[in-house]
Amino acid sequence: MSSTKGGSKNLLEDVINAGLCTGCGACVTGCPYIAVREGRIVVLDRCTLEEGDCYRHCPRTRTDMNAVSDKVFGVPFSSAETGQTLTIAMARSMDNRISKKAQDGGTVTALLAFALSAGVIEAVVCTKMDADKAPHGFVARSHAELLQCSGSSYEAGFALEAFRKLPAGTADRLAAIGVGCQIEALAKMKAEAPVNGGNPDNIQLTVGLFCGWSLRSGYFRPVLKGMCDPTRIVKFDIPHSPHTSFDVYTEEGKSSVSLDEIRPAINPACQYCWDMTAEFSDISVGSAGSRFPGWNTIIVRTARGAELLARARDAGLVEIRELPEWRLVKLKTAALTRKKTAFKRIAEKSGDSHDLLYISGLSEGFADRLVAG
Repeated sequence: MSSTKGGSKNLLEDVINAGLCTGCGACVTGCPYIAVREGRIVVLDRCTLEEGDCYRHCPRTRTDMNAVSDKVFGVPFSSAETGQTLTIAMARSMDNRISKKAQDGGTVTALLAFALSAGVIEAVVCTKMDADKAPHGFVARSHAELLQCSGSSYEAGFALEAFRKLPAGTADRLAAIGVGCQIEALAKMKAEAPVNGGNPDNIQLTVGLFCGWSLRSGYFRPVLKGMCDPTRIVKFDIPHSPHTSFDVYTEEGKSSVSLDEIRPAINPACQYCWDMTAEFSDISVGSAGSRFPGWNTIIVRTARGAELLARARDAGLVEIRELPEWRLVKLKTAALTRKKTAFKRIAEKSGDSHDLLYISGLSEGFADRLVAG
């Protein structure tokens, strides 16, 4: 929910030119002047609207965190390290077809495949890589289509463009997968529905993905093409330990480059993101770490998410284990460190410790503690 209003001109000034655009895709479609070109948002022509969905739903325009949290969870924004949380555990898919293609434990694909088969949802707004392994928004309506979307691309995929392109009258029950900025944009849409496009109330389930950063296409693509033919890539990965390489798996084998070669391609806007675990989702999923290969860490945040996980477990599609205490401590420390670092950088960018640019609605004491680090 934005405490200030604006159109595409304001979006250009306050977000895009300010280096805050995350590439979530929330502003794309519903407007003839905004488009994705070569992996970035461009404003094609001057828009005279003083207010628009492009500005209203951007996760990097002013957002009342307490109001968004109240809309999603019915309570103010949580001060806990990982946000609003019911349970945290480890999980993995029990379907070999999913496990072979999955990034880690395949939990996200397994849960959503179950939701489709059980009729909980009818389609999933997600990200799919094309033949060149460039990501884009996609609406999967079957198990086969969902399996095609497994795996991480590490590039900003503008995935919410797929949701924004849905006709206004679409009544399908939807799930949506996304990283923190995308989930936040969807929460803002639920608080104030778009004028054009799909109805956010049709989104019955949100699955958040842990995220550290995303890559800019214009910088990453040349590195990738220098490594191999992108059409032959079957998987990307960053090993959990040692955390020093970017690995590309092709039909012929594995190629690796140092993460130092990839870092220049990281979107600078990611340094101002506070949300490592997609805190406004029903369920958040990430890696369980190098000590637990083939497993995911899963944070259940809502009763809806808890019910889905329990039903998938009872159907034998996912296995759940307790997350060891030391791993839980490490997760909470990483999430809190991410918040402190982002809040401090935001304050430095604004030049005022009380001006957090796109973040508002937090208690002054809570915000001050994060800025102070």
